[in-house]
Amino acid sequence: MAPSASTSSTANGSDAKSRLLRFTGHRNFRQRLILSLVSQRPVRIDSIRPDSSSPGIRDFEANFLRLIEKVTNGSHVEISYTGTSILLKPGVISGGKVVHDCSLTRGIGYWLEWMVVLAPFAKKELYLTLKGVTNMDGDLGMDTIRTVTLPHLSLFLPLDSVSTLASSLELRIAKRGSAPLGGGEVHFRCPLIKHLSTLNFTAPGRIKKIRGIATSTRVSPQMANRLIDSARSVLGRYIPDLYLFADVYRGEDSGKSPGFALTLLATSTTGAIYSAEAASKPTDPGLPEDLAQTAARMLLEEITARGCIDRAHQPMTLLLMALSPQDVAKCTMAGLTANAVQLMRDVKEALGVSFKISPASEDASANDKVEEEEAQASEEEEEMDQETKRKKEILNKIANPDQFSVSCVGINFGGFKKVG
Repeated sequence: MAPSASTSSTANGSDAKSRLLRFTGHRNFRQRLILSLVSQRPVRIDSIRPDSSSPGIRDFEANFLRLIEKVTNGSHVEISYTGTSILLKPGVISGGKVVHDCSLTRGIGYWLEWMVVLAPFAKKELYLTLKGVTNMDGDLGMDTIRTVTLPHLSLFLPLDSVSTLASSLELRIAKRGSAPLGGGEVHFRCPLIKHLSTLNFTAPGRIKKIRGIATSTRVSPQMANRLIDSARSVLGRYIPDLYLFADVYRGEDSGKSPGFALTLLATSTTGAIYSAEAASKPTDPGLPEDLAQTAARMLLEEITARGCIDRAHQPMTLLLMALSPQDVAKCTMAGLTANAVQLMRDVKEALGVSFKISPASEDASANDKVEEEEAQASEEEEEMDQETKRKKEILNKIANPDQFSVSCVGINFGGFKKVG
């Protein structure tokens, strides 16, 4: 009997090791934790900034781990003494009412961006209140999440319940807070779903309208108007259906620090949404005109890419495609970002889902025509000056953007609660 027990113990130990996900480095920290929760496999992340002057996880990463402990039941986190290694043993996504104070070194979008992915699969409907900085350069702003991220999530809602679920899927900005002291507060609510629907989004369409929100806190309301005027001077030459409005917060609802931000989004005829945003920095806020023109040019660059999905939302979309029913999900995307490529590798490791990537246009005759045009152009380029070459490269990029068709077969992840 003893050898049998020993053999069983060894088998269980080897099985546990085979289920353990191992990653290195601090990049893609959040998405790897989310993959651990949806796959129900423990994850170990090593070599987190080992060569830095202050090695280990940062305060906002530890804060994200605390939020995971709040929205789940039974999760266990172990952090090494130096902070360069963490181990997460995932529990059940419980949901419910959760209030969390975010670190002020990052925007609230750092936490909410991936909570949006977890929320539909919770055991109970999630009512999440986050407090901190609502707009910060480098993280998704609350207006972007409300007007772009949630519509992207709606693409995966079952068609027979979109109208019912849409009323329950909301993000309300109660208070705005700028860096460095924050003071903002948002309320996120997400309904439960039985399963996702399969995405088939291959036509980017043409841009039909552009909308924008200029926000300001504890500064003159004229700052928002200056943002609008400057952005309109750039975008007004592109499309006539342009509407930008100011959202000025005063008093206690304006947080604890002065600041201003601009969020822009363009909608196509097929429902594709492109976004760009820019927020003032606490140390050097700069002129609102410069910030608005930067955001406007970023939006035009995003439109030029002509994907069906905003590039900032590629990782989220790819993960939802992998969690979709066991059918072929397909989406046309612009040049894949480094985060999107890494997520596909991590999904392969955690969920066993492989993605197929192919050129969006596979017309051989069209490709031959392009090659002939490039051969003729190469002869002319020798006589062009540097400025003319640069302009031609930009025009070629606009006429022939890099587009890829990404497809996969999902695992039909149903979450932790059966709903009717």
